[in-house]
Amino acid sequence: MTGPEVMDVARDAIYTLVIVSAPVMLVGLIVGVAVSLLQALTQIQEMTLAFVPKILAIFVSLLLALPFMAEKLNAEMLRLAARIVSG
Repeated sequence: MTGPEVMDVARDAIYTLVIVSAPVMLVGLIVGVAVSLLQALTQIQEMTLAFVPKILAIFVSLLLALPFMAEKLNAEMLRLAARIVSG
């Protein structure tokens, strides 16, 4: 493999990582902001209050996004395997 080919593989891997993790990270961000806003509005300063809704929302989003994530990772693995086979 030449230098540009290695950079292409690395770029594709980072792009796939971002695409696969984006749904879960966005859900965590949205739920975190909503809980923080609720805490600021009600002046409830309980530190553990933010964790339970985030954990539940991330778990649900993982269940819903798992087929999408698996398809993207499978496609990336097939592209990488084709590059290895082709030399």
